[in-house]
Amino acid sequence: MTDDATRRTSRISGFHKLRVEQRIDHVAAFADLGDEHRRQLAAPSNMDTHLADHMIENMITTIAIPVGIATNMRVDGRDVLVPMATEESSVVAAVGNSARQCYESGGFTTSMSGTEMIAQIQLLGVPDPARARLLILERRAEIERICNACDPTLVGLGGGFRDLDVRRIDTPAGSMVITHIVVDTRDAMGANTVNSMAERLAPNIAAWTGGRTLLRILSNLADRRVVRARATWTCAAIGGAEVRDAMVAAYHFADNDPYRAATHNKGIMNGVSAVVLATGNDTRAVESGAHAFAARSGRYRSLTSWEVTADGDLAGAIELPLAVGLVGGAVKIHPTARALLAVLQVGTASELARIIAAVGLAQNFGAMKALATEGIQRGHMSLHARNLAFAVGAVGDEVAEIARRIVEGRSINEAAAAAALAELREQG
Repeated sequence: MTDDATRRTSRISGFHKLRVEQRIDHVAAFADLGDEHRRQLAAPSNMDTHLADHMIENMITTIAIPVGIATNMRVDGRDVLVPMATEESSVVAAVGNSARQCYESGGFTTSMSGTEMIAQIQLLGVPDPARARLLILERRAEIERICNACDPTLVGLGGGFRDLDVRRIDTPAGSMVITHIVVDTRDAMGANTVNSMAERLAPNIAAWTGGRTLLRILSNLADRRVVRARATWTCAAIGGAEVRDAMVAAYHFADNDPYRAATHNKGIMNGVSAVVLATGNDTRAVESGAHAFAARSGRYRSLTSWEVTADGDLAGAIELPLAVGLVGGAVKIHPTARALLAVLQVGTASELARIIAAVGLAQNFGAMKALATEGIQRGHMSLHARNLAFAVGAVGDEVAEIARRIVEGRSINEAAAAAALAELREQG
């Protein structure tokens, strides 16, 4: 190890106070970055540097993710073009192809349980948890006043406190009393709102019960905000009864085996998370809620269900919590997210959530059909082959040709792409 390396330290006093270009200088020096990498970090994007610097701490650069448009989507009788932000090839294509195959059958029909979020307040140290629970429930009207006073604007828009639930849970650390406040956050995802209400309410709960409140935070298991989407694919449109039955068998595999369900649901989230990201919403909140919802029975299962209709067609449905919004957070300040929301032409958070659920169902259809017929690799790797061609330096028309050669040779890897490029240029 060199003397310079031993002197490097991540303890940089006042790093957050530096200008962005100064932070880049520090990082470049620490990591011995060459000019190419340093220029890339400093390169402009479609997001203003000043805005990015105020969105997160210690910002040095932005990273661009391609945004594609899923076509053929008809949701609740309305045609929509859906923006999807993802780095994974075949995801956008799968949604468009799946939607095309059910377009003439009416597309996707959706519904939503509501726009309510839950915040939890943890109560410890009460000698009589059963009595403490009742004491809290008796204060429902007062709790409603305290919560609604936190956000008069939300109340004016028709939102605010909706319900109260108090549970006792027994843990290795002793009995705990958990208060749930249920709040209609309307067109906001609502994390900041419900967290503020929980913070305001916690001292009152402690005073009423003689206990000690600890955590005061929303739950990302947004089971008061469940979205459902369904669609029917005719047997003829998907390639016949053999394909239909294979897809149903694939679904039953996922619904009864957590190893398969994890990958099955990951494919669904390929579509869901891509739209969530494109619209400036919180991908981590949505993903954690979806996976928790998939395990709500005590066993991790499929987020979708598939069956054969009385007419012999294939019917699919999806059900998952989707805490997304049109106001607040990055949704409000990220210019690209605002532009992509304008593409979607949605007027409410509920409408956005229903479109996202339809995309998740379409993504699942595409993945299951590929797996049940040609296998996932053929279509996915054909698109991945183009990425490999780029990675080894192919340009212009070379990209498509290199991709074609390595797919035909069934060696879809970087070494094969490099060899194909060298051969092509020798021939040229």
